[in-house]
This record gives sequence, C-alpha cells and structure tokens, in this order.
Amino acid sequence: MQARHYLFPVFAVLIWAINTIVSKMAVGVIDPAAIAFYRWLLAGMLLALVFGRAVWKQRAVVKPYLGKLFVLGMLGMVMYQCLAYIAAQTTTATNMGILASMMPLLAVALSVLLLGEAPTVGGVFGGLVSLLGLGYLLSHGDPTALIAHGAAVGDALMLLACLSYAGYGVLLKRWMIPLNNWHSLLIQVWCAVPVLCVYYLSQSAPPVTGAGLPLVLFAGIPASILAPFLWMHGLAKLGPSRATTLMNLLPVFTVIIAMLFLGETLHSYDVIGGGVTLLGVVLVQTLKRPLRRGASA
Repeated sequence: MQARHYLFPVFAVLIWAINTIVSKMAVGVIDPAAIAFYRWLLAGMLLALVFGRAVWKQRAVVKPYLGKLFVLGMLGMVMYQCLAYIAAQTTTATNMGILASMMPLLAVALSVLLLGEAPTVGGVFGGLVSLLGLGYLLSHGDPTALIAHGAAVGDALMLLACLSYAGYGVLLKRWMIPLNNWHSLLIQVWCAVPVLCVYYLSQSAPPVTGAGLPLVLFAGIPASILAPFLWMHGLAKLGPSRATTLMNLLPVFTVIIAMLFLGETLHSYDVIGGGVTLLGVVLVQTLKRPLRRGASA
C-alpha cells in the first residue's frame, strides 16, 4: 500500500477540521441560515456545471430514488449543517471537533437499533467508554454537574447534528442507490437547497458581507467539493476500514487549529474526556467480533 494514498483522506479530514473552525469564525459575521444556504447553493451550482448533463441523461434511473435522495439531503445538508452552525454560537470549536468524532459510534448504534445489525464487542464496550469520556468532557470534569444541569445548548445541538449525519451515513449504505457518488451528491444538494432557502428567508437574515464571503467560499468549495473528492479517492485506494480510521484525526486537527487561530485553551477535561471518547471510537472500529456467538449467522 503506497503511503501517498493516505495523503488524500488525511487532507480531506484536515479540510473538514478547518471547516469546523470556519463555523466558529462565522459567529457574529454571517447568520447560520445564510452560510448554510449560500454554501450549498454555491456547491450545487459548481457540481451542476460538471455533472448536470450526465445526471439529466440518467433521470429515468434517478426518479424512483428521489424520495430517498431527498431524505439524505435533509439529513446531511440541512439538519447537520444548520444544527452545527447554530451550535457554534454557544460551544467551542474544540468541543465541536471532539463531538464530531462520535459519528462512527453513533452510526454503529443506529445500525443496531434501526437495521437490526448484530451488536459487536467494540460497539458495546467502545460505546460505554465513549459515553464516559463524553460525560466527562461535557461536564467540564464534574459529572455531577451534568446530571444536575444537563449539557450546554451548543454541545447538545452538535451531538444532535452528529446523530443526523450518522443517520445519513447508515441510510446511504443501506439504500445502495445505483448512482455514482458525484451524481448522488448533486441531487442531494439540490433537494436541500430549496429547503435551506426557505429557512434562510424565514430568518430574515442579513445579506453576506465582505467579511463573510471567504467563509462561504471555503465552506462551499474546499469543504463541500474538494474534501469529498479526496475522501472518495482515499476510500477507493485504501478501502473503507483504513480510510474511516483516519477520521480519528478530525478532533486532533480541530483542537490544534482552534488553539492556534482562535486562541482556544485546551483544558484538562478536554484532554481526558476527548481522549477517552476517542479511545471508545477506536474500540468500535477495531473490535468487530459479534457480542454473541452465532449472531452473525
């Protein structure tokens, strides 16, 4: 396996980490509804220029799957992005990055609950470890405070956003829509854009300013188009198992960039809680043996 193939998914993860910082930088500069709408409008227009004609030629194939593609667009482009941008108003980029690392665990849990997949040793024990770490992180090192007062609003919204995106991944794998990744992404985006437009108009959000434009451009091009291209190339060359493991770099990159460019402070509860959470995710990804013998039969 050539080492250079690892660079593609690693750079994709780096771009997504930077985009988490962009979400935080957007606070007070551009309304969450505005950046969510303009980001995907821009990405949708660029994707349509490249793939629009090919998708139109496949419209007979696409039509039976429009309902499923709409659901995917709502989960991946509307709910996840809007909740993440709103969450950034009241939580740190560090917390957002650590919470995003929970997505593989949430996907495993949804697969067991909704699709009837057999629970694995890693899914159960790794899940418990991650929940302990998450509780320590969200309580700032005082779990009794979390029980008494609950999680901060921003953290709760980010966790809900991650659950939405985990559902997106589970359904994408389950439905196996017979379109290539780019054509599927294009249709999902254009299912989402009208909904995001309605949301944007309903919020009476101010127009994008010169300060907000670079944030929209980064979210719309590198984060929405370049990173998926790099990630899909990595999947093709490395396989899902190796590539998915590299997603564990997301909180690491996010924390480092947040400290360097946002001046966020890394507390002991971030290190302990985030480290334990990430350990649980690694257990989920590596311990694939079914919890009960015969469960995979």
